Amino acid sequence: MATLNYNHLRYFWAVAHEGNLTRTAERLNVSQSALSTQIQKLEAQVGHALFARRGKQLHLTEAGRIALDHADAIFASGSELMATLAGSGAPARQVIRVGALSTLSRNFQVAFLRPLLSRQDVEVVLRSASLGELIAALEALRLDVILINQPPARDAATPWITHRLAEQPVSLVGTPQRTEPHGGDLTRLIAANPVILPPLESSVRTGFDALADRLGLRPRIAAEVDDMAMMRLLAREDMGLAVVPPIVVEGELADGRLIEATRLPALGETFYAVTQARRFPNPLVAELLRDVEGNTIDTPRENAAPDDPA
Repeated sequence: MATLNYNHLRYFWAVAHEGNLTRTAERLNVSQSALSTQIQKLEAQVGHALFARRGKQLHLTEAGRIALDHADAIFASGSELMATLAGSGAPARQVIRVGALSTLSRNFQVAFLRPLLSRQDVEVVLRSASLGELIAALEALRLDVILINQPPARDAATPWITHRLAEQPVSLVGTPQRTEPHGGDLTRLIAANPVILPPLESSVRTGFDALADRLGLRPRIAAEVDDMAMMRLLAREDMGLAVVPPIVVEGELADGRLIEATRLPALGETFYAVTQARRFPNPLVAELLRDVEGNTIDTPRENAAPDDPA
């Protein structure tokens, strides 16, 4: 196998981070044609196109993203060598880029990532965003995996792979003064109290609305909230009964500020990991998915701090 030309790799590395051939050539004080030639030689050596041109901008291909990850590690290792010889070295690290819905349970995210969090050789980059932003970042290879609570729509043209990870039960949760007079009677609880619900597009909301309809109830809605942490705060403020997984309010359940009045039958929140079909997948993602294959993730049971989102 031919030896990698590190001069070619360094030129590629510079262009990949700059995103523009002309600006990189000016910064490196070389001609644009010479810089382009060096990258073409690297592409010929590795056997893959590393950039796709869209207008005047260069965008990394999947192979280019893999090459950039390795180039980052290679040139970081050079810096680490100098630091080590100076007495301040640090071990090289692998990188995994994870996206999560901004409203997703923090406890679940920690549980999924826990196998990597204590590893000294792994850096976890975690981003929160809307579903549309997460899917776009996954398609652009800026994320290796995204964590959501509703599987995205897909067809034969979409390269997403959806992995079911875990399911949590959903309950009616409220202050003692709201819940205790009605015991665990679901019908009386809903009839006597306003409810704090997730938004209409939520699968939990769909299930709750169907349950209420079967019971012949028309719940009074105190609030519709797309953030579990906010639902938790509103329940603590006694605005009504929250329809949430108990893990979201485990700290309040433990100290008695809130009570799990009753579990909602056949209602749960399911968590998914979504990846994209790639020729060069991040091996850390496969490692995480192997850890949960055939199992349900155990969300952490330790009490969350009172003002921290679950």
